Parts: sequence; C-alpha cells; structure tokens
Amino acid sequence: MRETLSEGRVLLVDDEPAIPLLLREKLSAEGFECQIASSGQGALDVMAEKPFDVVIADLRMPGMSGLELLEKVRQQRPHAAFLMATGEADVRVGIATMKQGADDYLVKPLQLDAVLACVRRALDKKRMELELESYRTRLEEMVEQRTAQLQAAMKRVELTYDETLEALGAALDLRDNETAGHSRRVTRYCLEIARAMGCSNDQLKQIARGAYLHDIGKIGIPDAILLKPGKLTAEERSVMETHTRIGYDLMCRIAFLAAAAEIVLTHQERFDGTGYPQGLSGEEIPLGARIFAIADTLDAMTSDRPYRKALPYPKALEEIQRESGRQFDPEVVGVFLSLPEQAWTNIRHEVLGLQGPVKGRIPAFRSLPLSKRTDEQQPA
Repeated sequence: MRETLSEGRVLLVDDEPAIPLLLREKLSAEGFECQIASSGQGALDVMAEKPFDVVIADLRMPGMSGLELLEKVRQQRPHAAFLMATGEADVRVGIATMKQGADDYLVKPLQLDAVLACVRRALDKKRMELELESYRTRLEEMVEQRTAQLQAAMKRVELTYDETLEALGAALDLRDNETAGHSRRVTRYCLEIARAMGCSNDQLKQIARGAYLHDIGKIGIPDAILLKPGKLTAEERSVMETHTRIGYDLMCRIAFLAAAAEIVLTHQERFDGTGYPQGLSGEEIPLGARIFAIADTLDAMTSDRPYRKALPYPKALEEIQRESGRQFDPEVVGVFLSLPEQAWTNIRHEVLGLQGPVKGRIPAFRSLPLSKRTDEQQPA
C-alpha cells in the first residue's frame, strides 16, 4: 500500500467509457487517485508503469476478459485488491470470480455508494493481509534468531558436558594410570563398530560416553585392591566387580549421562549370561555394551602389559572370533570382522598423538586419557 496517498490509487477498466468516468468522479471526490483503461491489455500496460491499490474491471470485455486480466494481475500485483463488475445479476457468477481470486464483485448497474463501500472494504482487507504477512515475516525472523541463540546455548551446554567428562576422566586417571589411552582407544573402536552397524547419532553419543567412562566406578574401589600388583583373592575380586554398580549409580544421577550409565552397568556382561553384575545374556545386554565388549577385548589383547607383550592384531581377531556366541554377540562380531584391520591400527596411532594435554576431540566429546585394569586379575 502507498502510505503517501490518503486513500489509495484505483485503476478502472471497462470498454464502456461512461462507467469508469462516473466511478472516477465519485472516487476522486472521496480522496482516491483514479486512472482509466479501456481494455485488459491497456490495464496491464498502465500497471507496468506504476502500482495500483485497487483494480475494478468489467467481466466481459473484448480481447482480454476480466477473468483473464484477474489472473495476470494476481501474478504481477498479488497485493492489489481486485473487484469484478458484471452485468449478470447472478450470484453464482460473482462467487465464481471470487473463487478465481477476486476480492469482491459488483453488479451492474453500479451503485456508486456501494462501489465506494466495496473499495474501502477491499482495501481494509488487503491492509490486514499485508500486516499479517509483515507480522509473519517478523515472527519467522524472530524464530530464526531464537533458534540461532538456542543452538549457541546448546553448544555451550555441550562444552560444559565435555568439561564434566574431562573432570571425571582426570579423577579416574589419578587412581589408576596403568593403561594410558585405553578408554580413548576403546571409545574410538566402539564408534567404528557402531557406525558400521548403522547406529544413530544419538546412539553414537551415548556409546561414546559410556565407553569413555566405563570404569568410572573404580573411583570407589580401595587402592589396596585397585592397585594390587598380584592376583586378587575371591573376596577382592567381588569388591572389584562392584565398580560397575558404583559407576552406574554415579552416572545415572547426572541427566546427560543417564542413558550412557546403562553401558557402564553392563559392560562386564557376557553374551552367554556368565558375566556380571546381573548375568544378562543375548539381547538383554544393551547394544552399546555388546559393542564395548569386543572393543575392550581388542584393546586389552593388543596393548602391552607388565606380564606380557601386546598380541598381533590377527591373533586378537582370531580370539574374538573364537569367543563369538560365548563372550561376544555373533552379529557384532560379524560386523567387527568385516572392518579392515588398518582401521584399528590407525586409531591406535591417532590416540597416541593425543596423549598428554588435550590436543583433539573424539566424536561426542573432548577426552583426557583414562586407564583401566584389563588383565588376568579381572575379566576383559
């Protein structure tokens, strides 16, 4: 709408000269700026030079009909009000024109006061439509702005999560620094297998967090047991096995770690049901824990220990395949064995480059080196 005009600009289109002249006299007296066109094409030529707020066109004109003009005006000037004038006193004709986009219809012979009221009503309607469109645009911009702010806030929250994980990892590292880089490697191994199994992004995130903090419960294990150089007694082993429950109880109290806590609780379960702490079997064990079991064993066998040297990867893969259906889920084993051996050596080399101060980020969070006792004193 043109705010510089008190009422608006009206284009009158009719092949009978007398009718638009009468309308121009009436509307001009009411403050409207009017222009006349004698045909549909003439109206389009005039509209190409300047915009109009209202078009009043006769339905039946030679050459281009009122309906054809309506279609073109709607394409070129969608915000202009369009009123159709017809000599047919048939409501169905008027309704048909409105269905095709007209804002209202006028029946000849035209009543000048009725035309004036109709023009003002159509203008009010268009103004409301423009205000609504403007409001919708502003609302969309506001939603876009708020969405960007929310995404930035979520990134800050994720950063806080990362820092929390680092603090937890550092706390465990102070207790048991025997196998530096273990949790990082196991986490990367888990993600490699999980991606190959088609896990969702959310599943990958929870698997990464659960794998990284799988031994966080060892914070609650006495140093005399955790750091004992010799073989554990049956009683000491029972105490050591409580680390899964301790870790679970710790993590499930933290909202963003609650889902990952299931992996911490079940990471020592075996596919055949002989693991702990619940003796779960098969698919009773969460998928993340079944993936972790293979990743954990792979790293344990291919890492140096005080009592033996690291096994070569082919030997480790052979042992994992042998335990398929007993310690490990056969389906996960199949996916694991389908992956190239080079993937595991690459991960080990990458993690080695991340030791010490944090230099990189593994998927889902930034990591500090954790460690884990994985030897003959406890199940792998």
